[in-house]
Amino acid sequence: MKTMLFSALLLVSGVAQAQSHLDQVRESKTLKVCTTGDYKPYSYLRSDGQYEGLDISMAQSLAESLGAKVQWVPTTWKTLSEDFVAQHCDIALGGVSVTLKRQQIAWFAQPLGVDGKIPLVRCADKAKYQTIEQINQPQVRVIEPAGGTNEAFVHSHLPNASLTLFHDNVTIFQQLVDNKADVMITDASEALFQQKHYPQLCALNPDQPMQYGEKAYMIPRDDMSWKQYVDQWLHLSTATGDYARIAEQWLGVIK
Repeated sequence: MKTMLFSALLLVSGVAQAQSHLDQVRESKTLKVCTTGDYKPYSYLRSDGQYEGLDISMAQSLAESLGAKVQWVPTTWKTLSEDFVAQHCDIALGGVSVTLKRQQIAWFAQPLGVDGKIPLVRCADKAKYQTIEQINQPQVRVIEPAGGTNEAFVHSHLPNASLTLFHDNVTIFQQLVDNKADVMITDASEALFQQKHYPQLCALNPDQPMQYGEKAYMIPRDDMSWKQYVDQWLHLSTATGDYARIAEQWLGVIK
């Protein structure tokens, strides 16, 4: 009986090991990556159909470490969690914030850094929108992309503000410039990146975010072999300076 039980355990263990995304990627030579393609500087789908950004370069690095090619799986912030599960992606990335809601359906690799929510506003109005109390007013026009953590922040912290959900996370910043909205709550990294491209806009208090946040890569739940590989790849990328060199291209020098 003990021999039969031991054999059964070995069989189950072998099946679990064979089902790891680590083995699947190595065998198929394909790394399936979910990304929105609308969140500079992490992930952006250009008009020529090619992706670029910090996390895009990192995904290509991960694929190369496994002798694989990337297969991009387009998604949106509103459908990211559902698409991640339904499409059976090996990893989801592109400025993804760690949340307990996402943790319920996926695991996260080791965090890549702290990146909390701050206001992005017209520089001429920056004194008016420094605090949650100032923004949480009916006359303040807040604009956000639908379905992500920015919208969730507004619902939980700014219920009295006038919220507009915008369809395009690439052109949404022009709405602020054109005075069609007053405030966009977003991650400090995105706000700092966009103010370089829109001189009329200012990222407020990036070192003192209104909400703590972390960026990390989503990976399928309950696959420890895959998580350990991704974490080790990230550790080595950080220790050798590879991540810093890629990040500098998109974010500037990492302090």
